[in-house]
Amino acid sequence: MKFQIAINLERLDSSLDMQAVADHTLEMVRIADQSGFSIIWSAEHHALEMTIAPNPFQILTWWAPHVSRARLGTAVAVAPYWHPINLAGEAAFTDLITGGRLEFGIGSGAYQREFDRMSPGLKQSEGWKYVQEMLPVLKALWEGDCEHRGEFWSFPISTSVPKPLQKPHPPVWIAARAPVTYDFAVEQGCNIISWPLTRPFSEAELYKQRLDEAVSAHPGCRVPTMAMMRHTSVYETEQDRSRAIRSLQRVLGQFENVFRNIGDVKNGFPAEVPLEELSEREQYDEHYLEQNLVFGSPGQVVEKLKRYEALGIDEFVYYASMGLEHKQQIRSLELFCERVIPEFP
Repeated sequence: MKFQIAINLERLDSSLDMQAVADHTLEMVRIADQSGFSIIWSAEHHALEMTIAPNPFQILTWWAPHVSRARLGTAVAVAPYWHPINLAGEAAFTDLITGGRLEFGIGSGAYQREFDRMSPGLKQSEGWKYVQEMLPVLKALWEGDCEHRGEFWSFPISTSVPKPLQKPHPPVWIAARAPVTYDFAVEQGCNIISWPLTRPFSEAELYKQRLDEAVSAHPGCRVPTMAMMRHTSVYETEQDRSRAIRSLQRVLGQFENVFRNIGDVKNGFPAEVPLEELSEREQYDEHYLEQNLVFGSPGQVVEKLKRYEALGIDEFVYYASMGLEHKQQIRSLELFCERVIPEFP
């Protein structure tokens, strides 16, 4: 099993200096690159300080001079927020200036609050339709001149300028949870990133089952690489364990606000929804979180990851951004690199 890492710039409140956040993020990127992570992922989010990523390609070009070994990916570019010609050109240019290191991840988007601002009137649950129209158009634009008349976009003959350095195009990844997305990914020859949120290991098993069913339903198509993302924290003391869990619970309170579109957001900072007010509040119990996520001592984390490896997960995505103080984030990543990765030769 290989390892990838997803890193967001994040501020949970205004006490954190933005320059300090940027410096910390770059330090995490450097550590991940030097320690053998195969891909470093940036996200796309808008008007939210908890995930500062207005343009994932710009973030990757910022990281690129500091990364010598890892590939650089978007996890994910949100299809409903882009025009195909714009997205094709941005991705191709990023591939060009990073020396052919782009991994192109695309998805339908996460938060209704963002949809209300970036694509007013569109329901988040309909975002997958934009992915399915967008991707074939991107491939055509990367190849050469094409004309498109679709449900969401139409344009006369055009092409991607520049063209990607990688031929025929960078590897494509799709964020997938629903069965329809697994089918589409297999049909299109794409890899898959899945995220079971805070749900039990059975959710990971369900996603792997959906992939297996999609592969069986499309004989002759290549079997995608499957990556699975989980919040990850490695610690050695009870104090660090408590800090990690409390930090994640705070982030999840903000996440539930924007995910369900139920609370205030002031100057980019989401109010923290009290987890005890949620009907599914047991999902945020400290023991539930520690059991389901990749939290624990180095030995416990190795044991958990061995289950994912046995399940058939090809690559594990260390989800680093969870509101933890910077020093402990660095230490967690160092422990993962020094004492976990070597157990997966």
